[in-house]
Amino acid sequence: MADAVLPRWHGDNYQARVFWENALNLLDDGTSCIVEVAFEADGPKAFDDVVVRYDPAVVRSGPERVTADYHQVKWHVEYGGRFGYADLVDPAFIGAKSFSILQRLEEARKKAGPGACFSFLTTYRIKDGDPLADLVSGNDRSLLVEKLFDGTKTDGSRMGAVRKLWREHLGLLDNEALRGVLAGFRIFDGHRSLEELKDSIVLRARTVGVITTMPTSSDFRLDELARALKKRGLNSFTRETFRQLCRDESILAEAAAAAADPHLPVAIRSFLGPASDIVGALPEHTLVLTDSFRQRYLRDDLDWQRDIRPRVESFLRQKVVRSPMLRLILDAHASVAFIAGAVLDVKSGVSVELVQKGRVGSRVWRADDGSESGAPDFQITEHRLGDGPEIAIAISVAQSAEAAARAYCEASLPNVGRLVVFALGPGQRGVLGGGHAAALAESLANHLRSLKGNDIDALAHVFAAAPNALLFYLGQQHQAIAPCVVHEYDFDRRGNKSYQPSMIID
Repeated sequence: MADAVLPRWHGDNYQARVFWENALNLLDDGTSCIVEVAFEADGPKAFDDVVVRYDPAVVRSGPERVTADYHQVKWHVEYGGRFGYADLVDPAFIGAKSFSILQRLEEARKKAGPGACFSFLTTYRIKDGDPLADLVSGNDRSLLVEKLFDGTKTDGSRMGAVRKLWREHLGLLDNEALRGVLAGFRIFDGHRSLEELKDSIVLRARTVGVITTMPTSSDFRLDELARALKKRGLNSFTRETFRQLCRDESILAEAAAAAADPHLPVAIRSFLGPASDIVGALPEHTLVLTDSFRQRYLRDDLDWQRDIRPRVESFLRQKVVRSPMLRLILDAHASVAFIAGAVLDVKSGVSVELVQKGRVGSRVWRADDGSESGAPDFQITEHRLGDGPEIAIAISVAQSAEAAARAYCEASLPNVGRLVVFALGPGQRGVLGGGHAAALAESLANHLRSLKGNDIDALAHVFAAAPNALLFYLGQQHQAIAPCVVHEYDFDRRGNKSYQPSMIID
């Protein structure tokens, strides 16, 4: 009996933590656009688990500004569940008997009004090879509606089958009506675990001066507080009412205690994630680059070298004047992480901590955290591609970058003579911490320097499938590997389905 109760408790806690992750942004002293956060709100059915409202409306990847985020949250005991496009028409997929998530989305869109965004958060993952996997943006997880309606108009194509099933399930007359239902729909599959959400909340709470829990505690106080609020009928908060709640519950820390951490949290963001605001740093200490990108792609009228690099460099140099100790949060492209490291290199005199996100939650990494002790080094293999003087570097940590890098070099970089693969071998646990990442970056830089020999001006091309922390530490070694170009991968598979160059670091 007790075991049967646990999943329900965990599901409630999961929804509560999504609420807290967003609600903590209400304490940003009036600088955030968020004006209200609610859970189990009086909103569109099924998308009322957590509701976030903005004033003024915020910019996302589409042309319409967002006035409100409506979330449906689904936690599952097992993490290995999979789903595909056909499950979106099955009521059982969301634990319902009569209405599917697409039917609830259609109903919610009619009730919510203009500017509404609808997000489905689930710990299940999209099936490999399912058409739905090609329709979810790697930038902000929005449904790539234009891709669903691209190409052949017949229902016999791969995407046509998706359109047909969804259109007929909703009883819509044509594809344009379906397009209207799907606009602003986001799917966050493989969403973070309970512990990962807890880590994110603790990090955010520390920034805004809220006391959450001690590392030695078995419980997480905010879980129980959410249940107590639900019993009292308190489920919607503005800035003023949320701050008063924190005071009443004695979880609002004194300013002096909040300021005890000497590191200034700063964030650079070119991606949009599931939390409705920037987590971990105040808005005045955050560089938002999302307006320069469409999904993960730089806008056609902008240039990495001319438009992005100067903004990153200027922002970080301003923050260094404010504090010589920074905690850097990078929800950004690999190229941004690299240039950040180049600005804050080992000779800058700046103490930098990195907030690295992963399957075990958010962790603070430092170059001197000792994680390199006994950690594996790269396995290095070299392949001859031609007689050209340029060198390609494939960094394989999160996954193998070799095949895509080789294909891109053979198709687009005729002057590349060598492809050098730096990989952590199978069965290893990836990058273990800041010290390990810094050691790997230094090892890579030293090896590349020896490869260049007397030809120090040989151009290096960097292709990475690795944590941003590793790219940051590699950027700190830029003087050893420059000139170089960092290439961005086509995660959405909407462009060349390969890499594309960003900026030259000299």
